[in-house]
Amino acid sequence: MMSVSLDGVLQALADPVRLEMVRRLAAAEDDLPCGGLYEDVAKSTASYHFALLRESGLLEQYVVGNRKFNHLRIAEVEVVLPGVLTSVLAALAPRP
Repeated sequence: MMSVSLDGVLQALADPVRLEMVRRLAAAEDDLPCGGLYEDVAKSTASYHFALLRESGLLEQYVVGNRKFNHLRIAEVEVVLPGVLTSVLAALAPRP
């Protein structure tokens, strides 16, 4: 299991681009390919953000064919840091 720490998760979520990537993954019904998680940033910049999300333990990537897919590790993070990720995601949800 990847190491998950409060510092690592909060640092990863502190950047608006990474926060939006996590929000999009959480809102999706399934894992998403890399290209569906960012716009308005260069591919190399997106790769950097993906690496930080993986290092923090929030994200897991896997390859299907020639595409990389991303899985948000909500359940695993909740075991180590109960309520942290779900609280951040709830704060990002649109209000009625």
